[in-house]
Amino acid sequence: MEFVEAVIERPPLVLGVDPRPGLHGQDPLPHIRRYTLQLMEALAVKICAVKFQAAFFEAMGPQAFALMHDLIVAARVLSLPVIVDAKRGDIGSTAEAYARAYLEAYPGSALTVNPYLGSDALEPFFRAAQQTGGAVFVLVKTSNPGSGLFQDLPLASGSTLYRAVADYLAQQAEQQRVGEWSRVAAVVGATYPGQIDEIRGRLPHSLLLLPGLGAQGGEAVRGQGLLNSASRALFYPGGQPNIEDAVRQAERYLATLQ
Repeated sequence: MEFVEAVIERPPLVLGVDPRPGLHGQDPLPHIRRYTLQLMEALAVKICAVKFQAAFFEAMGPQAFALMHDLIVAARVLSLPVIVDAKRGDIGSTAEAYARAYLEAYPGSALTVNPYLGSDALEPFFRAAQQTGGAVFVLVKTSNPGSGLFQDLPLASGSTLYRAVADYLAQQAEQQRVGEWSRVAAVVGATYPGQIDEIRGRLPHSLLLLPGLGAQGGEAVRGQGLLNSASRALFYPGGQPNIEDAVRQAERYLATLQ
């Protein structure tokens, strides 16, 4: 099934997987594997997707990077849509290689990408998503406090840089429609609720991934096509691995989204 179709039919909560090895004992990888598998299974009916933060796996070395790919396969076995949060962005054959590594390797999955290098850095990802039934989440207004340094820069037109990115994506989204929604999606931090409404108006047919729920101070936002993402607050509720607490936390989030 298309990523867009699968996600939109499920509860609007994304589980962010950002493993911290220090919370998993002296031999962390087997425990991270077991805990993540159990958590995905426990939350399977309460989430719309699993978002794997590639950096945390890369930082633990090649075995952990291989583990991330194993967990992606496991999520798909559980019929959970997958978002690889790798924020890739490059041009030409390098962008095509990134697209093969994630979108083509896992048809029907999604990838976060950085638009800073321009349209030729985005087009290989858009093509791959169309060919594989996946999706591309482009950074528009990110959740970090310093995002405004560049993203809020005023342009000669009177707009801002993030609005210009959103308007470009709106054109691309129309070419990648899957029914009401598009494979061209956007990342908008839950920490900027005012911009969520504004960008939704500029991108009426794009899914919006809203990171920053919980630990970064963002709050759950209701609305069609809004995918609220919680990482530390859901993967490590209370700062520790705990399946039961994670299920309760997911239920609390969903109660605010109904």
